[in-house]
Amino acid sequence: MRYEHALVSGGAGFIGSHLVERLLREGMQVTVLDNLSVGTRENVPAEATFMLGDVRDPDIVAAAVSGADVVFHMAARVSIRASVAGFWKDAETNLIGTLNILRACASRNAKKLVYASSMAVYADVADPVPLPESHDTAPISPYGIAKLASERYAMVVAAQSGFDAVALRYFNTYGPRQTFTPYVGVITIFIQRLLQGKPPIIFGDGEQCRDFVYVGDIVEATLRAMSNDVGGETINVGSGEGTSVNQIATLLCGRLRPDLSPQYAPAHPGELRNSIADISKARRLLGYEPQARLEDKIDEVIAWKRGTI
Repeated sequence: MRYEHALVSGGAGFIGSHLVERLLREGMQVTVLDNLSVGTRENVPAEATFMLGDVRDPDIVAAAVSGADVVFHMAARVSIRASVAGFWKDAETNLIGTLNILRACASRNAKKLVYASSMAVYADVADPVPLPESHDTAPISPYGIAKLASERYAMVVAAQSGFDAVALRYFNTYGPRQTFTPYVGVITIFIQRLLQGKPPIIFGDGEQCRDFVYVGDIVEATLRAMSNDVGGETINVGSGEGTSVNQIATLLCGRLRPDLSPQYAPAHPGELRNSIADISKARRLLGYEPQARLEDKIDEVIAWKRGTI
């Protein structure tokens, strides 16, 4: 099916703004709904229609969805650590906000929803092995619980209401425009500290493994989820490769401050020990193949971050 008008909730944020640019290049009409709590107005291209609003507000959500035939729900409070203490605020946005999106999709006749889920829905594993979509979904953080509940609501409501829904489980995304916070995006956090002359802080022993996937690859998979007949599916999106936090620190210290070494602090509750995507389903259903290599893209991220400090 050919879609003409997309709504991107959270379209002023990190992943959302890159997605908006691609949708515009595809010739689509794009509306962005964002409360600018993390994203910035400057991230939204002039060709897109911008609506200032919060997904927790059902009226603004209904107005934003009106006229859109495909909805990309990217808006979220993206922080595993912050969700542990702030589980209520996390659920307000990540669960109730999603329910508002679903209700609007049903009442305003959207044809498809692409939902940005997370690797945080999975149970932890002791070994750094790729996780298929069939792996146990037993999240250890409130953030993961809300994401998993939202996935399941999306599939049930979409099937009952006559629109398609697909959930994409994004792994650790990196790239330009990732807003610095103390909680999200270890690559961005480490770069910021090193540019300020401070050593990176590693929580735990640093041997925890992550799947770091470039934002351009995330966007490509997301567009393919729109274009392909994958309604009802849940699909991992990552690089398919694991990198330890110690390896990230070594890479970034080598590029920026070889004289500095990481410092270590106690591990945070709620964070997975190992999280690597098995992307065979994405390859099969979406024709997805990640193109970016961390070693090749890291200088791009450094250059962007340097320009923001």
